[in-house]
Amino acid sequence: MKLDLKNKNALVCGSSAGIGKATAKELAHLGATITLVARNEEKLKEVLASLSTQNGQTHDYLVADFSDFKGLKSTLEDATANKDFHILLNNTGGPKAGPIFSAEIEEFEAAFTQHLKCNHILAQAVVPGMKKAGYGRIINVISTSVKQPIEGLGVSNTIRGAVANWSKTLATEVGPFGITVNNVLPGATATERLDAILHNVAKKINGTFDQANTMMQNVVPAKRFAEPEEIAYAIAFLASPSASYINGINLPVDGGRTKSL
Repeated sequence: MKLDLKNKNALVCGSSAGIGKATAKELAHLGATITLVARNEEKLKEVLASLSTQNGQTHDYLVADFSDFKGLKSTLEDATANKDFHILLNNTGGPKAGPIFSAEIEEFEAAFTQHLKCNHILAQAVVPGMKKAGYGRIINVISTSVKQPIEGLGVSNTIRGAVANWSKTLATEVGPFGITVNNVLPGATATERLDAILHNVAKKINGTFDQANTMMQNVVPAKRFAEPEEIAYAIAFLASPSASYINGINLPVDGGRTKSL
């Protein structure tokens, strides 16, 4: 397979931890030059120092807060002035847990900004360079909830669905230019967000963290949670030349947990 990403520039969002960090490392290992994006500069510096430079890459980072979409747009204008990006990973922290009925309107607005608005701004910033290169990979990390809504994640279920439909629409528009747009749907993955979800589950069942952990793992056919690197491998494949004819899909990476096809 053609997995070589030498001479490809990748913009990796949410790359200070979790899935974003694991993806940045994997893409760098495959030869891509990485621009990390997150709001915590100290963590970005730590990740930057850990990236492979075996192919002579010079990686860098951007500090951006996705609650400020106007600030993100300004930052991207500077970043794309002298560099074209071939790979974009749209990835940011999910909305807080809770039932949909009790969610405040502001929660929907904040999630819409952080996910859909910022994804759109990022895509608009990088697509011109992708068209010029005749090569583009836009990959959105969303959720299996676009196939099967997850109980207790009301705002997330709503916004993730919007992002999935935005992605599918964009895929049809940019496909003629050698650009693909796909969604990766992680199952429960061993990240800081999963810890928060487990604590919420423990409260709901009036049990302990360990009981919640066991209960959630038991609903996965694989009987375990994913490691961030396992999600990163799927993203890296979709970013590669070998995935050139895969466009507009939702790819669950969940150990078989999602019941729908």
